[in-house]
Amino acid sequence: MQAKAILRHTPTSPRKMRLVAGLVRGKAVDQAKAILLNSTKAASRNALQTLKSAVANYAQLNPDERVGDQELFVKSVFVDEGATLKRMLPAPMGRAYRVRKRSNHLTIVVDRVKNPETK
Repeated sequence: MQAKAILRHTPTSPRKMRLVAGLVRGKAVDQAKAILLNSTKAASRNALQTLKSAVANYAQLNPDERVGDQELFVKSVFVDEGATLKRMLPAPMGRAYRVRKRSNHLTIVVDRVKNPETK
């Protein structure tokens, strides 16, 4: 049975978060954690937090199963666009430029590997 974790209203551009999400999509959880820990991108910290939450949710949903990180894999990762805060920046000649501060929603779904030898 799969489990998911959602991190909402992350103050990072969805485009930047999608770069990090692509790094861990389809990987084993222990491998995904190692990738996120060694990534230099700021969004990887939020992705790691969400991945750990998804693993904990899997343990809560399946209390009779004792699974390690190597037996779970990242089934799907997707990033949706969140609210955009619109701010003004002073510009020449009395004008103002609009600054869009974007946010995103990160969803990570983990599941157990069907056959651990082949994955």
